[in-house]
Amino acid sequence: MDKAFHFAIPQIDWTAVMPIAIVALTGVLALIAEMLRPKHNNNLIVGISLGGLALAALSSVFLLQQPNYQTAGDLFSRDTFGSSIHLLLLLATGLTIVFSEEYLRQKRIPFGEFYPLVLWSTVGAMIMAATTNLLMVFLGLEILSISLYVMAGMSRTEEKSEESALKYFLLGAFASGFLLYGIAFVYGATGGLDLSVVSGVWLHHESSRALLIFGLALMLIGLGFKTSLAPFHQWTPDVYQGAPTNVAAFMASSSKIAAFAALIRVMGAFTALQDIWVPALSAIAILTMFVGNFAALVQKDVKRILGYSSIANAGYVLVAIIAYGKQPNLGFGAVTYFLLSYTLMTVGVFAVVTLMARNRRESTRLEDLNGLWRRSPFAAVALVIFMASLIGIPPTAGFVGKFLIFFDALRAGLTPLAIVLAVNSIISIYYYMAIARAAFVSDSDQAEQAIQKPSAAVTGVCAVCAAGIFAAVFFYTPLIGFLNLK
Repeated sequence: MDKAFHFAIPQIDWTAVMPIAIVALTGVLALIAEMLRPKHNNNLIVGISLGGLALAALSSVFLLQQPNYQTAGDLFSRDTFGSSIHLLLLLATGLTIVFSEEYLRQKRIPFGEFYPLVLWSTVGAMIMAATTNLLMVFLGLEILSISLYVMAGMSRTEEKSEESALKYFLLGAFASGFLLYGIAFVYGATGGLDLSVVSGVWLHHESSRALLIFGLALMLIGLGFKTSLAPFHQWTPDVYQGAPTNVAAFMASSSKIAAFAALIRVMGAFTALQDIWVPALSAIAILTMFVGNFAALVQKDVKRILGYSSIANAGYVLVAIIAYGKQPNLGFGAVTYFLLSYTLMTVGVFAVVTLMARNRRESTRLEDLNGLWRRSPFAAVALVIFMASLIGIPPTAGFVGKFLIFFDALRAGLTPLAIVLAVNSIISIYYYMAIARAAFVSDSDQAEQAIQKPSAAVTGVCAVCAAGIFAAVFFYTPLIGFLNLK
């Protein structure tokens, strides 16, 4: 051979990937602890999981102060946005783990495997948030999804849980295929997989424009499934209703945050194509908001209401992404702040819903909340706070988050989207207030006895989420400064 083949191993700055590595290693340690644990006692696993998440959070805080750069052959990006999303993911996962143990015991699902699975799912979410490489986005999505497929069906004695897992797996597989197919078309159009490269390459090859647009459309379908954007939302209420409540909480928070982070990076890289995707995403955002809110109006199951609520909130976030893509100088502050408030509200609500699980039974109809205020006044008050924030009543974080998105939409010239967002916020008042009202109605002692008294873990999660909803408002300026958000 005239020429020798040289393969250079890319240098890796391990500090940039340390949060992801810590969570992955914690998952391994949790799995080992699961094999050595006493029967039906997951306290050691919970302690290991929370300790690892705390270390990863400290590592992410450290990286916030570091300059932006790429490492591992440009597979991982170290930037403020990625570190901010990592902190949100770690917060959502930590809160979910805290209230899960008591719920799993009440449902008689004493599987210690839940904790390593949720940690590895978080690893996939963190990979999606920390890369601009499309192949790594797909890898992160699969790591996130495979664990979720298993967790959705952990309640093996319930047909709804098995049905939700199967439905989520089949539709998720189709969505992954769309995403991968779209990545292949983008690669064919540009000859690259890194968004920082492909966003400029195609400009010199106008002939590849159609191929690139088609690839982006397919990728949008794949990410739209994970973010519950209409018309790719049909799985959401069914899976939320059938999956264990703690798993639904994780899906509604961490899974959605990761998918939106990936969507932000993809759409932000192709601002030159905004004449194509801004109208398309605007139509999807309007459809998503109306479908989520109007469908929620007629639901009688709390988890289905929350499922459609998550669809409506996905539409709100998409409005912020469109505004950011049209005017990148707006920054990603509105998106990140809204996702923070959404995480606190969603995890808090699902923590309250776990109180409806008792002796393998879990009734999640609205009337099953009756008597909550007598059984646990604190949980009832916390539920009202979460509903007020989801509606957007000041002085809650939900109000500030929606206001930021509304204001960014106006500054980006998206007045119709801003108006639709405001109208949908008004529509949502009906079903959010229906949940809050149900908690303060007591038709009979039997309804009250169907609700268990909250454990210290559930009370703690509700307290943290409720306090965070107000703290995020009163400490808005230092919070934004700490995260270096515009």
